Amino acid sequence: MGQATESKKFFPGFDKLVHCGLFFVFAVFCFNGKMRQQNATVLSYTTGIAITLAIIIFGGVIELLQLYVFTWRSADWNDLFADGVGTCMGAFSILITLGTVKYVKK
Repeated sequence: MGQATESKKFFPGFDKLVHCGLFFVFAVFCFNGKMRQQNATVLSYTTGIAITLAIIIFGGVIELLQLYVFTWRSADWNDLFADGVGTCMGAFSILITLGTVKYVKK
């Protein structure tokens, strides 16, 4: 049985695109959850940075687990980079959305 990356349905870099997209969604969910938990329409910069760093560290832990624990999986630091890019894209989209909503309400 072949690898999924050997299929003609996938292109080079498809895995990185998936990592980026999933961490984008994960970041948006985390930011939204924190805002609902605090019943707020705005988050402080320190909270935003803390959430962003926690998600990136989570991606790093996943890669370390793949390197040392789950030896049938391979760790790829480019996956961690894609995780970080997706996380930052999610944080940026939340900032833009909150800024727009705040501007429209005035």
